[in-house]
Amino acid sequence: MISREPTIERLAIAQQLLLTPFGLDESHLSKALAEITAHRVDDADLYFQYTRSEGWSLEEGIVKTGSFSIDQGVGVRAVSGEKTAFAYSDDISEASLLDAARTVRSISSAGRTARVKTPARKIAASRSLYNGVDPISTLDSTAKVKLLERVEKLARSRDPRVAQVMAGLASEYDVILVARADGTLAADVRPLVRLSVTVIAEQNGRREVGSGGGGGRFGLAYFTDEQIAEYVDHAVKAALTNLDARPAPAGEMTVVLGSGWPGILLHEAIGHGLEGDFNRKGSSAFSGRIGQRVAAKGVTVLDDGTIVDRRGSLNVDDEGHASQRNVLIEDGILKGYIQDSMNARLMKVKPTGNGRRESYAHVPMPRMTNTYMLGGDKDPKEIVASIKKGLYATNFGGGQVDITSGKFVFSASEAFWVENGKIQYPVKGATIVGNGPDALTRVTMIGNDMALDSGVGTCGKEGQSVPVGVGQPTLRIDGLTVGGTA
Repeated sequence: MISREPTIERLAIAQQLLLTPFGLDESHLSKALAEITAHRVDDADLYFQYTRSEGWSLEEGIVKTGSFSIDQGVGVRAVSGEKTAFAYSDDISEASLLDAARTVRSISSAGRTARVKTPARKIAASRSLYNGVDPISTLDSTAKVKLLERVEKLARSRDPRVAQVMAGLASEYDVILVARADGTLAADVRPLVRLSVTVIAEQNGRREVGSGGGGGRFGLAYFTDEQIAEYVDHAVKAALTNLDARPAPAGEMTVVLGSGWPGILLHEAIGHGLEGDFNRKGSSAFSGRIGQRVAAKGVTVLDDGTIVDRRGSLNVDDEGHASQRNVLIEDGILKGYIQDSMNARLMKVKPTGNGRRESYAHVPMPRMTNTYMLGGDKDPKEIVASIKKGLYATNFGGGQVDITSGKFVFSASEAFWVENGKIQYPVKGATIVGNGPDALTRVTMIGNDMALDSGVGTCGKEGQSVPVGVGQPTLRIDGLTVGGTA
């Protein structure tokens, strides 16, 4: 449900934190925007941000570090054609706001002689996908330390081979206020938490790592004993599985990807190629292909910023547009790209609620939110049983993709060798090499077990990091190249 009511509530919070303490009100925002639009620009905005963050980490049975920070500031942007001028300051004052406005308006040298009429105030519509709770205050410091100690104790109790446990707890309270040149005002209050656990298991001099964790846009009460146990069990199982892993075979083969976090491959190999800026410039392998078949039948890929409490979800994006559920590929046909304001204007389409930035010190660009593939009709066991000889990859570490060619390389952190439909043994050192658009056409079986990741994803693009979600069902892809160590 999109409405203006939640925006009005969030605007009051944002004004209380970001304007009132500095003697500012909406008239000062209008004045700064008028300074910019006195010159010929296509768009302009002000982005105010207040972020309070806290982190705790445990190692060797001791909570060794605790950190707390507050950051606030404003970013001022003017856009003319394809050109962007941007200035930012951690000094929120009328003087610095006007200085920044005068700086960025120089992107257009032609000043108008006519006076600029201030646009009427417009409250942006937004969603209510998460509560505006401050997660840092949902547990006291003693309870946070005990939570991490509980993680460590639980992991060590699972198996005597667990030699080392590292755990981290991060919380963030983020308040943003966007004022646009057309008079639009938008605000969001964004909580974010994450619990992570890394386990090192040792056996006969061999050491292997496993990790687990999750989070989302809620308070720390989410991390119940049951939830903690799930993360710990995942990490311990991964480490112990890898203790028995053999070198991975290499060559071209059938690869089955597990559900959930393996969707990171979809995010990297496909998702980035569907971002508007790459397609406007013609540098993506998907450029100019809307309406064409780019994947096998049954493959439907979405970018959805509207899922309740999810790490990648947003009530409004960082340009003040309500988040959306965007169908990118439907039954194998390319339907659209994800857009911010500038690329949408230049491509003559509407923004899709994907204008995102790391902070007030960064310009927005088209970025993913929660990117996932819809499920099919196959039982995951049937998919694994269909492998004559191949790899079943259930977890991934890092990866890289070349947007222009679509080529990707991913390392599997948990994978198994399968022969005649039976899992034979875990393997280590498997890298999956392929081409994103080509790999999509090689999908031959889609599981009925679509799952999203547990809430740990962070996406990097042009030096900016933002929280994201990924997901997919179990997938069979034929003819992928596996680089192994056997």
